[in-house]
Amino acid sequence: MEIVIFDGVAYGMLLFLIGVGLSITMGLMNFVNLAHGTFAMVGGYAASVLMSRFGMGFLPSLATAFVTAALVGAVLELVLYRRLYRAHPLDQVLLSIGIVFVSVATFTYFFGPTMQAFELPAVLDGRVSLLGVEVGRYRLFLILCGTLVLATLLLVLGRTRYGAMVRAAVDNQRVAGGTGIHVQRLFFLTFSLGCGLAGLGGALSLGMLGLEPSFPLKYLVYFLIVVCVGGAGTITGPFIAALLVGVVDVAGKYYLPQAGAFLIYVVMIVMLLLRPNGIIPRKGLA
Repeated sequence: MEIVIFDGVAYGMLLFLIGVGLSITMGLMNFVNLAHGTFAMVGGYAASVLMSRFGMGFLPSLATAFVTAALVGAVLELVLYRRLYRAHPLDQVLLSIGIVFVSVATFTYFFGPTMQAFELPAVLDGRVSLLGVEVGRYRLFLILCGTLVLATLLLVLGRTRYGAMVRAAVDNQRVAGGTGIHVQRLFFLTFSLGCGLAGLGGALSLGMLGLEPSFPLKYLVYFLIVVCVGGAGTITGPFIAALLVGVVDVAGKYYLPQAGAFLIYVVMIVMLLLRPNGIIPRKGLA
């Protein structure tokens, strides 16, 4: 049982790393971005190529994955996304899902349809004893990464000038603009940050979920569940939701493998009925 919970928490941390950027951008921009998984795939492939073809170390590859996904997100924000901030949600959905299909076709053309090869670094391979329980080192690393990202986001958004501006824009964009905040620039920076976090999560997915061109479609529902159940525009909401989804999904596949992902959708429906505004309703980014 302890192993199931531990693996579920590790899986939840991975979902949080990818989904928290979507929560921030949806809460700030009110933009329905179904292409968020594409940026995770960009980061994952960047890390995979750097490690397998250029011999780069694992940790530098993670940093490069973050930067690469953030840069791709910045370009798309400048070229495409900002043109539809005030558009109908259907237009936003069509744009973002179109980006997903284009990215799937592009990565399939250049890298093939198969899963990317990945070899864990020696220091993260194997198992280690934690409180008398043998746990995977890589899963422990995922939990540490998720905890570090959570603490960093809460610190940056709660204690810095940038965080104060983001929280002000989340509460009321028009008033924030009237106080001198450059909302358009804030959108750009925040969107890039969210894409970078997705890229980091995509790179970390190599050792747990695997990575293939269908990744953005395969896990799209999971990212949306994390944000919707947790509460768009919050940090701790998606964190709690991701842990819940991770533990339920792993436990369901372990104890009721014939049910598949059925339990996840049951939990989603129940949580949305009980908390239609999310586990933590949006009151600024917290």
